[in-house]
Amino acid sequence: MEYEVVHTDDVPLTDLSEIDEVPSDLQMRAIDDFLPSEHVQLKLWYFEPGEEIRYHAHAEQEELYFALEGEFELTLGRDGDAERREVEAGAFWLARPEVGHGHRNVGDEEGIVLAVGAPNVEDPGRDPGEFDEGSE
Repeated sequence: MEYEVVHTDDVPLTDLSEIDEVPSDLQMRAIDDFLPSEHVQLKLWYFEPGEEIRYHAHAEQEELYFALEGEFELTLGRDGDAERREVEAGAFWLARPEVGHGHRNVGDEEGIVLAVGAPNVEDPGRDPGEFDEGSE
């Protein structure tokens, strides 16, 4: 088939606190498991107040985020030059390869973030200080 359609409710919610290899205790829906793409990864992340994805960077993957619900404090930029910024639902943000990024739910309600990563490769988050200042 040349196309796929899936509803959010048809994608199971994964509790990452039950997976030892994952540092986050968040919940997430792996949309890309149900809409298999050769080129992008698609995840819905659920944040309770105070929960976060720590500041990290990827070697190859560019990530686009969209806040569907909630209020978030972002940490964006290269190690040593990262800036903090608060955003609400409706905001997009982008992190290119080797550029540090992280976000925390600073609101009083659950927050939901759509994350789109490309290319679709295994590219675990690393300490942003590992990347040379001049590369991008």
